[in-house]
Amino acid sequence: MAVTYSSYLKLDELLALQQPRSAGPEHDEMLFIVIHQVYELWFKEMLHELAYLEKLLRDNATPRALHTLKRILTVLKVMVAQIDVLETMTPLEFLSFRDRLESGSGFQSFQFRELEFVLGTKNLEAIARYPEGSEARRRLDARYRGATLWDAFLAYLARNQYTVPPSQLARDVTRPVEPSREMQQILISVYRKDAAVASVCERLVDLDEGVMEWRYRHVKMVQRTIGTKPGTGGSAGAEYLETTLNKPAFPDLWAIRTEL
Repeated sequence: MAVTYSSYLKLDELLALQQPRSAGPEHDEMLFIVIHQVYELWFKEMLHELAYLEKLLRDNATPRALHTLKRILTVLKVMVAQIDVLETMTPLEFLSFRDRLESGSGFQSFQFRELEFVLGTKNLEAIARYPEGSEARRRLDARYRGATLWDAFLAYLARNQYTVPPSQLARDVTRPVEPSREMQQILISVYRKDAAVASVCERLVDLDEGVMEWRYRHVKMVQRTIGTKPGTGGSAGAEYLETTLNKPAFPDLWAIRTEL
């Protein structure tokens, strides 16, 4: 059988996945489902590109790393812009089908947790929310024990003859990235003397800023939709989301700004 547009993209299966649960169904439930399914697809693509970026950094492939970062940043812009679409749904429109979500919550998105782990925000509690033996738990456990994007960047700096402290190269990857004065001194030197590597640094700052922007827009969207109500699935809703704001993944790249 010849490959067609429909068969290659498995459109019959894809378009059958939007199944509203509300009676009627409520008009806006379709938008809610589509937006969140699309988010999961973008999360999958982001994880795919970040894995490639880590390899490129370790291989010291600067041009390809910059190209891949540009793609990641473009996807991130689309993810932020999708919130504009979701915000066309009023609080009453969301409430018309919200109870159908039961215990379902975006809080349970294991792919978003994977993204957080890749960027260095790791915690065992996130893993414990998924059943033992499940694919989600297996993937998160592997991400928890694996190196982060920052670790790949440290290896990249070492490949470019920068004297990255051994304690940084062999750091505990399950721990958050902590500010390091030694690393800040190295990064200041990079910015002053090495335009190519400094470009990679700036794109990582763009990535960090983009993720923080996504978090902020997500918080405001939740606040305007449900206010201070608990989130679906029993999460703390906007109150919890606010605790995730303004926490950079790459603190050293921000700390050096006043010294350049």
